[in-house]
Amino acid sequence: MAVADASMEEPPKKRSKLPLLIGLVLAILLGAGGFYATYSGLLMGSGHGEAEAHEVTPLQGIGFVPLETMIISLAPDSTNSHLRFTAQLEVDTALMADVTLLIPRILDVLNSYLRAVDTASIEDPAAMAKLRAQMLRRIQIVAGEGHVRDLLITEFVLN
Repeated sequence: MAVADASMEEPPKKRSKLPLLIGLVLAILLGAGGFYATYSGLLMGSGHGEAEAHEVTPLQGIGFVPLETMIISLAPDSTNSHLRFTAQLEVDTALMADVTLLIPRILDVLNSYLRAVDTASIEDPAAMAKLRAQMLRRIQIVAGEGHVRDLLITEFVLN
């Protein structure tokens, strides 16, 4: 019986590593194929593989009206005492004379708005987009709808 027990206790068979190896090779091949298909532009249009010729047309009809630099005093409770603000207005070249004529009104609206805005929102860097949108809307109301395309802030310095 001792011989029969010894023959019954065979060591467990090792599992084959062939399926793991095949899976790994297939994953590498599929990853490389996907990278090539994306890089060459087969999946998402033209990529880095081939440059397409695009016609470049000159910009026409765009003009910029510079605004004077404004220095606005901030509230006494703020950490900064002044705001230095400079901007330009993007307009249609045919309307540049009309918008230039309205610069004093535009400066008045901007000055009034920036003095009325909460100091904490002026000091918050993330609030720049909201401030810009608010100022642009006020300028468009003063200048008339369609006269001013955009407000480009060229200087916004707190000191």
